[in-house]
Amino acid sequence: MSGEMVSHVVCGTLLGMGFDVVNIGIATTPTVEIATKMEKACGGIIITASHNQKQWNALKFLNERGEFLPPEEASEIVRMTNTIDFEFADTESLGCYTKNYSYDQRHIHLIKGLELVDTDAIARAHFNVVIDGCNSVGGIIVPKLLGQLGVTQVTQINCEATGDFSHNPEPLKENLTEIRNLMRKGRHDIGFVVDPDVDRLALVCEDGSMFGEENTLVAVADYVLRHTPGNTVSNLSSTRGLRDITEKYHCNYTPAAVGEVNVVTKMRETGAVIGGEGNGGVIYPPAHMGRDALVGIALILTHLAKTGMRATELRDSLPQYFVSKNRIDLDPKTDIYALLQQVKAMYQDEQVTDIDGIKIDFANKWEHLRKSNTEPIIRVIAEAHTREEANALSQQMMDLVYSLTNK
Repeated sequence: MSGEMVSHVVCGTLLGMGFDVVNIGIATTPTVEIATKMEKACGGIIITASHNQKQWNALKFLNERGEFLPPEEASEIVRMTNTIDFEFADTESLGCYTKNYSYDQRHIHLIKGLELVDTDAIARAHFNVVIDGCNSVGGIIVPKLLGQLGVTQVTQINCEATGDFSHNPEPLKENLTEIRNLMRKGRHDIGFVVDPDVDRLALVCEDGSMFGEENTLVAVADYVLRHTPGNTVSNLSSTRGLRDITEKYHCNYTPAAVGEVNVVTKMRETGAVIGGEGNGGVIYPPAHMGRDALVGIALILTHLAKTGMRATELRDSLPQYFVSKNRIDLDPKTDIYALLQQVKAMYQDEQVTDIDGIKIDFANKWEHLRKSNTEPIIRVIAEAHTREEANALSQQMMDLVYSLTNK
């Protein structure tokens, strides 16, 4: 809702610094990533509340590859804004401002041209689809994409791009009552929900049950690896299902620290053919190196069309895991790093990864403890084959940490 105001500030500042500005209008985060590279720009700026509530709005910065900045470069920008006296351009050197609203269609054209996207198969499947656009740009571009993929039966909810979100914009089960109730009526094959950035994708099955945000990437990877075997990457807090699917195709899985930029870096290092995050973020290199719900939609629909599976059947064919997420609130004076090192030492006989907090891999389950960057808390994520096991593992780890703080 504040996007236009912030856009004026951003564009005016850049012009005053002597930069040329190409305004691509209301666009998804992955669309801006693609446009930055296509325009051969020196960088990109996305004005977005991401998956936060409407009162939050901020800037996401991209480098010349249309990718998010690594932590050291982001920190340098913060340092510069606090320490450098900026010199604005003189009158003869002001930047040039242009509008180019063609990038929605360019983005869709790129997706339709992907080798693993089969629009003919999608059209023959005669899917009946629901899309929840969360009152943001997804309500504009997703229906366009579906139509051009060959989906003629599309029910739109919350697709008016007002920015006044009709529900909490994070695409989690508890926020998606409307689309789940609609799907329960049994008239639709699959429901797609995107966050306001359209870089996260949640699926709702034909019976109104959740496909599982963690399973979005796993399902896409299953399809991609079936046709183009290769390495995969996800962050440490994502489901083990991706590792299992990768090994099913005799390929190699590598974990990365939490954060899209860390996943992308590891994907480049390993030459991964698919990667992403367990929050519904799919990164498919033949499209571009960024999370993209639109790419995920096209690949999921092709997968369903080619296999003839229903959404529930596809979900049930994947490795079955349950995730438990909790938090440990600590005194602000607590040395969280030292605390995590104590935990690491206690589990030295297990497989421990410490590139981002402490992740302990057991034979059939895992636990990940991460320090928050903004609060005196530890995020506790556990995964096991049953919900009871995952919850019990989380509680066991929380009890351990609290006992260590009381010593």
